[in-house]
Amino acid sequence: MGEEDKKFSKQIIGKTIVSKTGKRFGEVGDVIFETRSGELIHMVVSNPTSYTERLELEKDKNGNILIPFSAVIAVGDFMVIAEEDII
Repeated sequence: MGEEDKKFSKQIIGKTIVSKTGKRFGEVGDVIFETRSGELIHMVVSNPTSYTERLELEKDKNGNILIPFSAVIAVGDFMVIAEEDII
């Protein structure tokens, strides 16, 4: 993995989450990872859109919407996810 392939969490938090079809989900509020392996598990959605709130997505104990990190396709100006992987 080259240096250009690495991202720090501060570069991910605050990015707008969109599907590959352009639907907006909200912003990355936080990331949840497995402490032993470092594997990224979920993104916590902040400022979810009404579309996102209507979906029956997994929530944490505080009621925050979670999106599995496995649904992420790309990270650039936006966090792009495969919507079919979360519904």
